[in-house]
Amino acid sequence: MPLSPSLNHYLVEMVLLMPTPAAILRGDKRSNMADAANRYPENTAGKYYVDNQCIDCDLCRETAPDNFKRNDDGGYSFVYKQPENPEEEARCKEAKEGCPVEAIGDNGE
Repeated sequence: MPLSPSLNHYLVEMVLLMPTPAAILRGDKRSNMADAANRYPENTAGKYYVDNQCIDCDLCRETAPDNFKRNDDGGYSFVYKQPENPEEEARCKEAKEGCPVEAIGDNGE
């Protein structure tokens, strides 16, 4: 029986955010915040962008389909249109907050 999309996203997030045993022993802190220096070139200039941490989980494209698209060759999402109204802004913010690997940034130009 296939998992529901919301349960699947939760499980992906749980696994990806879980530190490895070696990282725990070293005392590493995981920092997944999106980095504008690593943004994909397909991103439209503006506030929102996707960086190279994207795992192609589809959450952003489901949440804000008017703003995010998939690069089929690379297997990742990118912002193809910056939000143009409060509804799109809210959906982009929701996508950013829901991204399991924090690959969506909102501090672009």
